[in-house]
Amino acid sequence: MKAGQHFLVDRGVAERIASYAEISSSDRVLEIGPGRGSLTEFLAARAGRVYAIEADPDLARYVEERFPNVEVIQGDALRVDLPEYNKVVSNLPYQISTKITLRLLRSPFDLMVLMYQREFVDRMLASPGTRDYGRLSVNVSYYANVEILETVPRSAFRPMPHVSSSVVRLRPRADREPVDESMFSSISRDLFTKRRKKVKNALASIGIAEDVMLDLDPAILDARPEDLGVDEFVRIARAVSEHQSRNSVR
Repeated sequence: MKAGQHFLVDRGVAERIASYAEISSSDRVLEIGPGRGSLTEFLAARAGRVYAIEADPDLARYVEERFPNVEVIQGDALRVDLPEYNKVVSNLPYQISTKITLRLLRSPFDLMVLMYQREFVDRMLASPGTRDYGRLSVNVSYYANVEILETVPRSAFRPMPHVSSSVVRLRPRADREPVDESMFSSISRDLFTKRRKKVKNALASIGIAEDVMLDLDPAILDARPEDLGVDEFVRIARAVSEHQSRNSVR
């Protein structure tokens, strides 16, 4: 077992997580880190097809042999090509929570039910101006509406983690503003490395031209990144993208 890996052993929790995803036989479900298949069992019983990404070759073989309608993809969930799915249901490996969440949010989905450490969920749902607010909060808020479904005690896992976990359900936002998503991601990442600076100084420090700032509301430029809402990050990313587009056609 790899460091940081905690297997879900409470069958009641596993069954509830599967039920939250509203799975039918027409669904293609992605599970990341199936471990010994405690959640996979309930997904396979409901879905037409389950794709399970597992890095450990022994666990991958074990899960594939247990369930006929589960296709196991052995490899790193951050690197393998993702299959075609419409729902994601997972007890995500804690050590890749941020990176895999951002990857999943940028791929099309109907619904995701995911379990994380409780502190991670606090960061996901943090509001501007709070200690936990950061790049993760901004990206999750842009892509999805999130609801907390339940808190899962430490005793539901083996080995037992140090903290409790939370199960959340994410549905894609239909009303999000169009933006170059790569630019949005990089701007939110870079500005939060300068979270205590004023936005105008933070932008200058990462090489954004002064011309871009002329297109932005002075109130945004005088704020700090940690105080901006998702809409302000969209406006900044759009201004940078438009400036680059104008320059590229000259």
